[in-house]
Amino acid sequence: MTELELSVILLLSSFAIGFLGALSGLGGGSILTPILFLFLGVDLKYAMGSSLVAAIATSSGAAAAYVKEGYTNMRVGMFLELATTFGAIFGAYLAGMASKSFISMLFGLVLFQSAWMALKKKGGEEDGEASSDKDAEWLNLSGTYPTSAGKKAYGVHNVRGGFAVMLGAGCLSGLLGIGSGPMKVLAMDQLMRLPFKVSTTTSNFMIGVTAAASAGVYMSRGYIDPVLSAPVIVGVVGGSLIGARVLPKVRNDLLRKIFAGLIIFIGAQMIYKGCGGSL
Repeated sequence: MTELELSVILLLSSFAIGFLGALSGLGGGSILTPILFLFLGVDLKYAMGSSLVAAIATSSGAAAAYVKEGYTNMRVGMFLELATTFGAIFGAYLAGMASKSFISMLFGLVLFQSAWMALKKKGGEEDGEASSDKDAEWLNLSGTYPTSAGKKAYGVHNVRGGFAVMLGAGCLSGLLGIGSGPMKVLAMDQLMRLPFKVSTTTSNFMIGVTAAASAGVYMSRGYIDPVLSAPVIVGVVGGSLIGARVLPKVRNDLLRKIFAGLIIFIGAQMIYKGCGGSL
């Protein structure tokens, strides 16, 4: 495969990844790593480096639109970034000591668990609770988001548990070369009980910061290749901007199915590859 052919494939696939990443809150990195590693034969470390770039690009493309439309909870995002950033730096250093098989299998298991938890919870167009617990009230983390009937208020719960999970999510970001979108969405949706659209959009806002913290380490080790990263950035930004326009029209139950379906497929492929299988 020539570099031109590879660039075209990456551009088209990255556009789709950016679109799905903007809808699901995965950030693109969770989807791009398996595509590069499993289907295009790119070395896993370079695939993870490009995926971090994709996560940053998705965040840059979608986050601004979501903030403007009122979906993103900036206070929750900035508070939880304290945990994910420290975890991401630690995880990036661990990545150099972990085997490819271990990383692949761990990635797959995390995604399977994420899919099960996403499908377990049901929610209509306007999910979320109006009340907050004491920690969330003290930090003033509650907010509103737009629905078909106008803006709806929602509360935040289990702030300490969410913060602890974000430490682990940040570590996974650095270790696996992703924006840890699945863990972030699930922590906000399941533990902190934010509306699903607020969880996915706030995750998109957060993943760029977390991925940037890890990307510096990967760049210093030479794992970010411009030939791979350039078409990824163009495609992902375009796709994420389109996805940001579509999200307000999509119901939460469909978003959960999209989220779960993507990560079940990816998780199965990564576990299979980690066990020594080949496509």
